[in-house]
Amino acid sequence: MTTTRGRVRVETSPKRVRNYVGGHVVADSRQPLLVWESPYYPTYYFPAADVDTSRLVATDEVRRSPSRGDAAVLDIVTERASVPAAAFHHAEPEIEELRDTYSFDWDSLDAWFEEDEQVYVHARSPYTRIDVLPSSRHVEVFIDDVKVADSQRPTLLFETGLQTRYYLPKTDVRMDLLTPTDLETACPYKGTASYYDVTIEDSTHENVVWWYPAPLEESMRIAGLVAFYNEKVHIVVDGEPESTE
Repeated sequence: MTTTRGRVRVETSPKRVRNYVGGHVVADSRQPLLVWESPYYPTYYFPAADVDTSRLVATDEVRRSPSRGDAAVLDIVTERASVPAAAFHHAEPEIEELRDTYSFDWDSLDAWFEEDEQVYVHARSPYTRIDVLPSSRHVEVFIDDVKVADSQRPTLLFETGLQTRYYLPKTDVRMDLLTPTDLETACPYKGTASYYDVTIEDSTHENVVWWYPAPLEESMRIAGLVAFYNEKVHIVVDGEPESTE
């Protein structure tokens, strides 16, 4: 089932989805709804029958949305944890398919699972695809007119809606110019990335390089390779400057 109202898309997911607080399952559904509250990725909504409502405590707050309607804000309370304003009950929404459903603040909960795989950051969109392909293109990367990488064996990562990313073997990169930083970011499709600064003479370009030490299974081909922010460096592919548009 797929419906739309204005910019909000709603469809039923075939995945079993669970979330946890304090070791307790709060919601467990084999027919959750995917709702595009954001245009970039969906949010899970759960039918009331699939939610342990005994763990939800009403508050006086209301979350308002012009497209979805008002939602009552609830705390989640278990024997081991109490999480304020982490659940939302859509009793009489603007979108009929959301009637008597519950949604949750992703970051406030301890863990989310699609089937038996833990998912991070946000729900994965069924319309986002990751293709990781080995290539023989000649990729050169320049920062401040200094060539910091030169590879004829890149791995190209194509992700729906994003620029092509060029992942390069570290042996093809001026690792002497790179310094590890404390920054980490997470992606629901690729995993957790670590970062490097690039220092050229007295100029430091912060966190312009990243890599995935242990990427998720669908992105395993980029393990151990490094990528540069296309938007922050100058990349030449097969002798042609890459377009930044």
